[in-house]
Amino acid sequence: MKIILVTPAHPLRGGIAASSERLAKALQAEGHEVVLYSFSLQYPGFLFPGKTQYTDDPAPAGLRIRTLINSINPFNWVLVGREIGREQADRVIVRFWLPFLGPSLGTLLRVARWSSKRPLHVTALVDNIIPHEKRPGDRWFARYFVSTCHDFVVMSRSVGEEIAGFLPAATPADRIRFAPHPIYDSYGPPVAQPEARRLLNIPECVPLVLFFGLIRAYKGLDLLLEALAECPGVHALVGGECYEDWQLYQDLIDRHQLAERVHVHADFIPAQQVAHFFGAADLVVQPYRTATQSGISQIAYHFDKPMVVTRVGGLPEIVTDGVSGYVVDPSPAAIAAAIRDFFENKRAKDLEAGVRQEKQRFTWENLCAALLQNVK
Repeated sequence: MKIILVTPAHPLRGGIAASSERLAKALQAEGHEVVLYSFSLQYPGFLFPGKTQYTDDPAPAGLRIRTLINSINPFNWVLVGREIGREQADRVIVRFWLPFLGPSLGTLLRVARWSSKRPLHVTALVDNIIPHEKRPGDRWFARYFVSTCHDFVVMSRSVGEEIAGFLPAATPADRIRFAPHPIYDSYGPPVAQPEARRLLNIPECVPLVLFFGLIRAYKGLDLLLEALAECPGVHALVGGECYEDWQLYQDLIDRHQLAERVHVHADFIPAQQVAHFFGAADLVVQPYRTATQSGISQIAYHFDKPMVVTRVGGLPEIVTDGVSGYVVDPSPAAIAAAIRDFFENKRAKDLEAGVRQEKQRFTWENLCAALLQNVK
């Protein structure tokens, strides 16, 4: 097939861009021609809470990326839609994660379908349909996007249930298909723990948990810090740019006298350093208050790291309690109990074996098959 993939891509940074580039390579490996249509302007500066939307990492080799979409310019939507229509593709796969992008993506897809000389099938790969941090207009923007797509692939069943709420009751079941988020296997081989800790200036022999990724309120770093106060001797490594007021977390560190046990790298972590953070850790903790799926879990699987996740959204679909980690309530007491059990009862060997067993479920081939399934 010739496939158009509408998604963030290099030089934009972040998990969606990285996973979309990996998806493009998986589709190419199956013999498909893939063209990525990315954003020249993804978010206006005043809507982006981080330091930069762009990465300094080199461009991925072997991918054709067209940086064209302006998320706030309706004239651009029409022009890009017409260009996609002229590609005469067999399928358009469009990544959706934020209702703010509903008008731009919904419009350019409509124009692409109208301007194509052949029927153009549009499949949405949906990370979120309603965001964790809700805003006015979310449902209208999401509905406008949903109405232009033929079918949907979701990486957590809870998102599939939300999409179903935008569709007629008689919609065929195969219009919404589930495929779990594949493993992020593009961060290189593991780094030995002594070397990783030396590079990050962490004591070699301490028990260490990892909180990784962008720091936002719904991700519950405060819950982990409260839990750490109940886990004497356990250290935490925090890696990721903070999109909140850091003072909230600093106050907790000071209140519980955790300064010597919390090692903070509050910046966006470049791809070439990811292996250092996961290599240093014994256990990955995702203390989220809300969630759909999580790319962090799939990085942990790649590096054979057991996890503690909370019982929210699609996280229990990714981590099997007692096999690849712990599934607990989103409370400091429950998170602390899991951390203590892991270290006090020396669960690492058994849970690492469970991680290696479970990771076989998360393949790029499964996701490609779900995306390219023919729907009547």
